Amino acid sequence: MGKDRTKNQKKLKATAKHNAEETYTAVPHSFVFHRGQVGKNVQQLILDLRRAMEPFTATSLKVRKKNTLKDFIAVAGPLGVTHFLIFSKTTENVNFKFVRLPRGPTLNFKVTEYSLVKDVVSSLKKHRMHEQQFTHPPLLVLNNFGNQGMQVKLMATMFQNMFPSINVHKVNLNTIRRCILINYNDDTETLDFRHFSVKVVPVGMSKGMKKLLQERFPNMSRWEDISELLVKGANLSESEAEQDGDHNITELPQAYAGRGNMKSQQSAVRLTEIGPRIKLQLVKIEEGLSDGKVLYHNFIKKTEEEIKAMLERKENKLREKHERKKKQEADVERKTQQKEAHKKRSLAGIKRKQGEDGDSDAEDPGLSGENDPANIPEDDDAEYYRQEVGEEPDKDLFLHGSKRRPSHTQKSGPPNKKFKGSRGFREENRDARSPGGQTKHPKFKPPFRKDKTSPKPGKNMKGMKHFKNPEWKKGQRSPRPSGNKNSKGFKKTGSFGSKIPRPGQKPQMGSRHKMAGRTGKPNTHKKKRQ
Repeated sequence: MGKDRTKNQKKLKATAKHNAEETYTAVPHSFVFHRGQVGKNVQQLILDLRRAMEPFTATSLKVRKKNTLKDFIAVAGPLGVTHFLIFSKTTENVNFKFVRLPRGPTLNFKVTEYSLVKDVVSSLKKHRMHEQQFTHPPLLVLNNFGNQGMQVKLMATMFQNMFPSINVHKVNLNTIRRCILINYNDDTETLDFRHFSVKVVPVGMSKGMKKLLQERFPNMSRWEDISELLVKGANLSESEAEQDGDHNITELPQAYAGRGNMKSQQSAVRLTEIGPRIKLQLVKIEEGLSDGKVLYHNFIKKTEEEIKAMLERKENKLREKHERKKKQEADVERKTQQKEAHKKRSLAGIKRKQGEDGDSDAEDPGLSGENDPANIPEDDDAEYYRQEVGEEPDKDLFLHGSKRRPSHTQKSGPPNKKFKGSRGFREENRDARSPGGQTKHPKFKPPFRKDKTSPKPGKNMKGMKHFKNPEWKKGQRSPRPSGNKNSKGFKKTGSFGSKIPRPGQKPQMGSRHKMAGRTGKPNTHKKKRQ
């Protein structure tokens, strides 16, 4: 038995969930948002209107500056949103758009007056507003929407479809806790939007008896008899007595929440305004989502000829747009075909050239030898031009090709890498380079003879002009003197790893110069000439 009950409970739960989803998706949903900068008061008005439209509205909808109307339309489809309530503000007034998705129409209103919830509640002595009132949709009441015109009927239909429909025979009265009243004024052609909370109280008894039913004990110290408690209006002024009449007293078909509200008993329905309050004036009605033709305009009246001319202009624009689109598609198709044809011709030319070479199946290794453009010297540019173009080049076209440069001087292979060493090492091995530019082994040193008559390098280097060695060849650089201590008149000059400075270089701070300090001058000892 336990298993069967568990299975039945699962089935009932799944069925109830499915019915709830169907009911939720069948009712209309709405987005209330703004476009552009509207200010703090209009933003608060949007929040109050979302509160009034609960529970079938997006209460936490966030709008960014980058969002466009297309973004909201794209999201509205999967979420089942059927209406947009859009506020905007100009320098003169506040505007309100009421849009039906997905194909319109769009009603444009001008907000002449509005009051926020905090303003309405602050003006009341007692107000009734709690969270349980917003768990169910409000009851819509339309007043004075008669046969005034096409625009009035359209407005009434739009407002009716904004809220879920009510089946009078199946409705539960306890779910009706709020009421939205929309009244149309014929004289000013404006709409009054009001939001009320609904309260049902029993009638036919005094206020003291109502307090007893509500478990609230009145103060009886001023009364002489208990009958005064049951007499209606006893010891009460006219301002304190309740003014219920035929306009708000009805017989309840169901038991309503609250003490004394029994079935088939007389009860009074009382409305308490909880806000917001908006006064609207219709400006125009458009087809589609604010992009169609104007069906009605309250301020601009046009004749039939003007309307026909306007429709013709719009049709011409649509026709031109369609033609431009077709032309663009044709151009894209033509360019695609040209590209494919060029590709086929190129492939055919490659195959033809491979066939002329005699080996069409083998891979094309590329040009080699004398036919390679990289190996063609500059003076053969004219011949290359004749072969490729088939015409005789101009005389002034290849003037730079008169000098012949042999092709065997060009070297193949990667570029030579430069050895990055110290300055002394580079100077020491400067003469050890081969004619091709490659550096030989760093230990290679060209031989040179030591001569005592060679001048001593130092401050006076003028003697180097008259210093000659008969063994040196013409054009060969003179080798640097050796750093041998035994050789007279020679000093070590900046060889690789040497601490002795070269001529013109500042001396390095040695161990014996450290005591002189950073700011002092190093101790230099000049050797006496022998």
